[in-house]
Amino acid sequence: TKDKLIDGYSGATPLLVASGAGPGESARVAVESAGFSFMDMFYGLIPGSMGETSFLAILIGAVILIITGVGSWRIMAAVTAGGLGMAWIFNLVAGPGSNSMMGLPPHYHLVMGGFAFGAVFMATDPVSASSTNTGKWIYGVAIGIMAVLIRTVNPAYPEGMMLAILFMNVFSPLIDYYVIQANMRRRLRRA
Repeated sequence: TKDKLIDGYSGATPLLVASGAGPGESARVAVESAGFSFMDMFYGLIPGSMGETSFLAILIGAVILIITGVGSWRIMAAVTAGGLGMAWIFNLVAGPGSNSMMGLPPHYHLVMGGFAFGAVFMATDPVSASSTNTGKWIYGVAIGIMAVLIRTVNPAYPEGMMLAILFMNVFSPLIDYYVIQANMRRRLRRA
């Protein structure tokens, strides 16, 4: 007999299950009733694309990128803060009959879909990301806000991370320009 070389699993991802919950239903309850706990999503014991499943592995990668100086911790922290902040705002305004993704706990957004992967490995691209420190914070917060906004409001596009990154990559030179101009004006006022 031949040994099994490849073993696969196919099924709905937790993000798809959450976005498929109807108005007034709890996305968290839908995800948990589909058999996905928060810790399963954290450790990567769920179906999904590469880079979408294990938050723990992404955290290890983030530490390596930060230690080696390849990835910007400011962008990673800003994307996370922007995403958590936007999800928290949606939680505050979510009412009965509202979009089910609005009631999803903020920390679930970090471990579902490609949010963490995008925040660590794609948003920190040194060529297309903002270069100034203040610009990195603005760039990252905007990515986090837009990713959760797209993920929550647009039911036809349940992910949103890559679109948010691409959109902010277009504006990163403009962000850096205005940050540099503000720094120059501040220095001229001091002189």
